[in-house]
Amino acid sequence: MPDSFVIGLGTQVMWLIVKITAPILLLGLAVGLLVSIFQATTQIQEQTLSFVPKIIAVIVALLVFGPWMLTNLLDFTSNIMSHLMSYVM
Repeated sequence: MPDSFVIGLGTQVMWLIVKITAPILLLGLAVGLLVSIFQATTQIQEQTLSFVPKIIAVIVALLVFGPWMLTNLLDFTSNIMSHLMSYVM
């Protein structure tokens, strides 16, 4: 197995990780920014106010993007498994 193949496979894995985690991280970032702006304008410094909306946003994002994430992971895994013998040889 040549080095370029392993590097290419690693690149595919890293791109898949970025693609799968991006929607959840971006939604959590947006909600966190909105909550921070709200806290700064109202001067409410309640600690739970910053965590609860982000947790709810991440759970909603998992419910919305979960099937898409699972499809991407299953496609990548089935591709790896179907070409497993060519990877070994």
